[in-house]
Amino acid sequence: MKIKLMLHIILIVIFFAGFSFKSNDRNRIQPWLENPWFWQYKNEPVLLLGASSDDNLFQWPAEILILHLDSMKDIGANYVRNTMSDRQDKGFELYPFFLLDNGKYDLEQLNEKYFERFEFFLRETKKRDIIVQIEIWDRFDYSRENWPSQPYNPKNNVNYSEEESGFALEYPDHPAQNKQPFFFSTPKQKNNEVLMKYQKMFVEKMFSISSEFNHVLYCMDNETAAEEEWAIFWAELILTKAKEAGISVCVTEMWDNWDLKSKEHKRTFDHPERYSFCDVSQNNQKKGQEHWDNFQWVRNYISSNRRPLNTVKTYGSDGGRHGNSQDGLERWWQHVLGGVASARFHRPTSGFGLSELSINSIKIARQIESVVRFWDLKPGNHLLLDREENEAYLAFKEGEKYLLYFPGGGEIKLDLTSYDFQFQQIWMNINTGEIQDEKTVGGGKQLHIKIQGSENWITLISKRKD
Repeated sequence: MKIKLMLHIILIVIFFAGFSFKSNDRNRIQPWLENPWFWQYKNEPVLLLGASSDDNLFQWPAEILILHLDSMKDIGANYVRNTMSDRQDKGFELYPFFLLDNGKYDLEQLNEKYFERFEFFLRETKKRDIIVQIEIWDRFDYSRENWPSQPYNPKNNVNYSEEESGFALEYPDHPAQNKQPFFFSTPKQKNNEVLMKYQKMFVEKMFSISSEFNHVLYCMDNETAAEEEWAIFWAELILTKAKEAGISVCVTEMWDNWDLKSKEHKRTFDHPERYSFCDVSQNNQKKGQEHWDNFQWVRNYISSNRRPLNTVKTYGSDGGRHGNSQDGLERWWQHVLGGVASARFHRPTSGFGLSELSINSIKIARQIESVVRFWDLKPGNHLLLDREENEAYLAFKEGEKYLLYFPGGGEIKLDLTSYDFQFQQIWMNINTGEIQDEKTVGGGKQLHIKIQGSENWITLISKRKD
C-alpha cells in the first residue's frame, strides 16, 4: 500500500514538473492552472467549441479557407481539427514530398508548398484565436485506395524498393487491422531505419513550423489501433523538440477502441507525465445514457490527475455512418454539460460540419456562457427526480445556476427545496435556435418541468439578483 502511494506521489510530481509552463509561456494553450479540467489561452480560461467541414483545412485554397474560418469566428467557434493528411479527396491536396519530372517522388526533398499551406493556416487561425488540434498521422492515408498513390509506396519514389522498405504495393484491409508496416517503424517495434528517416524528417519539419505558434495542440494519430510504442515514440519526439526550442506543448493520442474503459485508453489516462490531455472522441460511437455514463467514468478515473478531456470529433448526422442527427446533438451537448474541455462537430457526412444545427448549438452555448461559465458547473443528474434513462441531463452551481438539457421531450422535477427564493428561467430550442423570454419561477420546492415534442431543448435556471 505504501509503495502504491509513493508511486502515485511520484507520478504527480513528474506531471507538474513535465507540464509546468514557464511564466513567460502563459499565453500558450495549456491546462488551466486553477481548474485543469479546462484549457487556458492567453492566460485566460477558455472552452473550446468547434464545427468545421473538413479534417485537414490547411490543404484548402486560401480563398475558401478564409471564408470558413470567418464563419466559425462569427458564431463563436474557436476550435478546429487538422490532420496532416494528404489523401486526394478533393483534388487540390498536396503531398509533403517533392515530385520529380519523371513522375516519382524524392523523399529526401520536402514539398515546400505543402508546408507553406500549413504555415498560412496556422497564421490565419491564430489571427482569429481558433485553437488547432493537429493529428500527425491518419491511418486512412496509408491503406486501401489511398496507398497506391502515396509517395511512401515503393513504386512511387526513387528512394527505396519493396524489399528495402518492407512495404507491399497494396494494403486492401481496413487500417484498423493494423497490418501496415508504416506503423511499426519505431526503434522499439520493427526499427525500420529506412522508413523512419523520412517519417522523422516530416514530423520535425512540421514541428519547426507549428512550434512558432502558441495555439496548437498535438495528437499523434487519428483513432489508431497501433501499438503503444508507436504513440510513445512520436509523443516523446514532440516533447523533446519542444524542450530544445524552450517551449512547452501538450500532446495526446486518440485510440480507436469505442470503450473508454479499455486498456488502450488507459495508455493515455495512466500517463499524465507524458500526455497532458486526453482525446475521448471515440466515446461518440456510443449513444444516450451509455455515452454520458462512460464519459463520467473517465472523469472519475483520472480525477486524481485532472486534465482536459477533448472531443475533436462528434459523430452523428442523417445519412452518415455513425449515428443520425439526433445522436450528434445528444453527444455534443452531453459532453458539454458533462465537463468536456473541447467539443467539435465532425465533418460531413459523419457529422454536421459547419451547418445549421452545429451553428445553433455553438451560439446557444456561447449565450449560456454570458450568464454562467461551464467550468463553474458540475454534473448533477442526482438532483433530478422522476428522471428516466436519457430523459434529461443537468449541470449546476449549487443554489445559483441549473442548466438542463432535454434530448426530446420529458417530464422531471428539479430539487430546489433548500432555496426559498426566486429564479429566472429561460428556454432555448437547439433545433431552431429560438431563445424564449425569461420567466420567474419559485424555489423552496421541487420544480416541475415538462416539455413535449421531439426537439432538443436547453433551459437555464438562475438565481434572481434582486
